Amino acid sequence: MERLNWQIGEVIATRPETGRTRSITLDLPAWMGHRAGQHVDVRLTAEDGYQAERSYSIASPPEEAPRVTLTVERLDDGEVSPYLTEELRIGDQLELRGPIGGYFVWEVQMGGPLLLVAGGSGIVPLMAILRHRAAMGSTVATRLLYSSRSLEDVIYRDELGQLMKSSTMLEVVQTLTRKQPPGWMGYSRRIDAQMLREVAWLVEQRPLTFICGPTPFVETAAASLVELGHEPGRIKTERFGPTGEA
Repeated sequence: MERLNWQIGEVIATRPETGRTRSITLDLPAWMGHRAGQHVDVRLTAEDGYQAERSYSIASPPEEAPRVTLTVERLDDGEVSPYLTEELRIGDQLELRGPIGGYFVWEVQMGGPLLLVAGGSGIVPLMAILRHRAAMGSTVATRLLYSSRSLEDVIYRDELGQLMKSSTMLEVVQTLTRKQPPGWMGYSRRIDAQMLREVAWLVEQRPLTFICGPTPFVETAAASLVELGHEPGRIKTERFGPTGEA
């Protein structure tokens, strides 16, 4: 039950990922460890005592504990994300609790092949999975299908490229739904059944699938995979409120 207690973490690093997202690394002396795919609750308290809580996926792999990295997307009308992405500084403290969630998680011994489907900032818990896979030297066959509005909106763009070069049996497929650079060779539309048919592992290979993104995105991708014959029991989903198209 200690993971449900609030604890204080110190910000030791921040890094912009895109124009709207920032990664925040915390040192958490009381951290009890986590599994790739879990999340935490973050609580902010104003001077007048008003409190706001939000949940954020953990981006870092378990191997980096007791350091934990969160990647936060700024919402223009948000109460918490503007502070985390624009005002938080190294040395500041954050109150959080976790890790939370035991369903949307992957560990090397669970095997694969893995199909990871991300929309927008839904890449965050899937990145924790990819980082865990790399840290463990795993060669589990893995494919990531990642939908973003534009190339500038691709979170972890450089690191994904590096992982593809340094990892065995890892493929990254991207689709840009709104704006594509000259010479773009990837997909240029929202994820649909035909795209999943082309990218997903064969049904007979029984892939273990993780889908994360805005609710409509997740529902469309999961339903399409089931219609293609994939086992519902091997499709894990995590969704969040709408933050625009992905």
